[in-house]
Amino acid sequence: MTRSAIELPVTDDDHRIAWLTTAAVGLSLVDAAIPSPLPGIKPGLANIVTLVVLHRYGWGTAVWVTLLRVLAGSLLLGYFLAPGFFLSLTGSLCSLLVLGLASRLPGRAFGPVSHSVLAAAAHIGGQLLLARLWLIPHDGVFLLLPLFGLAALVFGTVNGLIAAKLLRDTPVHSAP
Repeated sequence: MTRSAIELPVTDDDHRIAWLTTAAVGLSLVDAAIPSPLPGIKPGLANIVTLVVLHRYGWGTAVWVTLLRVLAGSLLLGYFLAPGFFLSLTGSLCSLLVLGLASRLPGRAFGPVSHSVLAAAAHIGGQLLLARLWLIPHDGVFLLLPLFGLAALVFGTVNGLIAAKLLRDTPVHSAP
């Protein structure tokens, strides 16, 4: 009895998703190395990649890149299936949901910066809600909302400006 290997076709989209996920994971690692004044306040640098992917390749590709980034990042940083993984996943899912809805809004009024701020707010909102429901069963967790909201506004704006510059200044490349 001979076993044959199953060959899966690899498309250009698969290569593109892999390269973009690699960039997002790299930025997640940089993000993890930045000291934080409070747990949960991080720049969210990988979201720059998500925004570029959303605007260049669409929501479906952004979902793949984001979910693969969360999975690979948690494995590399050693918190897969730990509370941090579920907080990251919940924040990312909320962010993706909001980006999916926001990407349908008129382009003149809503671009990378507004998408980034909305996604950052959804991300932190999802994380705080999960923390309240699972980790800290007390409404006092919501007292952090103004601080986290300010961080989402600042980092969302900065990341959105960087994504807008990248979208404006870099040509579209296919995967190597």
